[in-house]
Amino acid sequence: MELKTASDFHPEVMRLFDHYVHGQISRRDFIDGASKFAVGGITGATLLEALNPRFAQAQQVPVNDARIKAEYIELPSPQGYGKLRGYLVKPAKATGKLPTVLVVHENRGLNPHIEDIARRLALDNFIAFAPDALFPLGGYPGDEDKARELFTQLEQPKSREDFIAAADYLKQLPEGNGKVGVVGFCYGGSIANFLATRLRDLDAVVPFYGGQPNIVDAAKVKAPLLLHFAATDERINAGWPGYETVLKANKVQYEVYTYAGTQHGFNNDTTPRYDEAAAKLAWQRTVAFFNSHLRG
Repeated sequence: MELKTASDFHPEVMRLFDHYVHGQISRRDFIDGASKFAVGGITGATLLEALNPRFAQAQQVPVNDARIKAEYIELPSPQGYGKLRGYLVKPAKATGKLPTVLVVHENRGLNPHIEDIARRLALDNFIAFAPDALFPLGGYPGDEDKARELFTQLEQPKSREDFIAAADYLKQLPEGNGKVGVVGFCYGGSIANFLATRLRDLDAVVPFYGGQPNIVDAAKVKAPLLLHFAATDERINAGWPGYETVLKANKVQYEVYTYAGTQHGFNNDTTPRYDEAAAKLAWQRTVAFFNSHLRG
């Protein structure tokens, strides 16, 4: 039995996996719980392996693609961990000053999928910068389980300051046009929302299934928002009504879409939670939103 999409898994297995990837249950707890829904010789461990990312197969833009110029850079972050490191990608044949986009990863650090996202943005004629929150702890370790374990060791106030420093870097980038957008996924979506509360000079913010700021901080948001939600994502969706109430009260420009039949993580094309139709539509909307707010 080949497991390729979310519909191939029992809904409870998907719920357990969401708890697992967000640190609410252990690997053993997932395997034990999922085993109750394993059939046809499949085990709980087999289900977990099937849900783990396939980076190479999902890659859309090769690392050495001649259309882009990519490098790793380090920047000072005096209010954060002191120094941050990230992946900077530009169109190889850029002409004139280009808009910039900060790309914020999920709770595993700067893995190959997020680097691929940055390269995709470069092909859409943006300068993209994807920091690695795990840099102070040695960087993304190449193993998703180890990355999740490391993530719990981060001091989030310092990590948030690192992302603020990254946004400031893009604002002042000589090749940039002075406009900065943010796109983030899961943890990165919550960071995108956070940055909207802290930085008054952001020009466009796109959280994918990101946790919302508290009501007091939400009132500080000024930047235009494009919010993407999965239909089956109670943990994240529960916070949206309160956030929307504040955005409306403060007349913040926002667009919101919930994608029918999707799971949390539907944009991540390395795992079975990926929903091709929803991901493509959400990405088209994201690029159009950035084009509208970051150019000219």
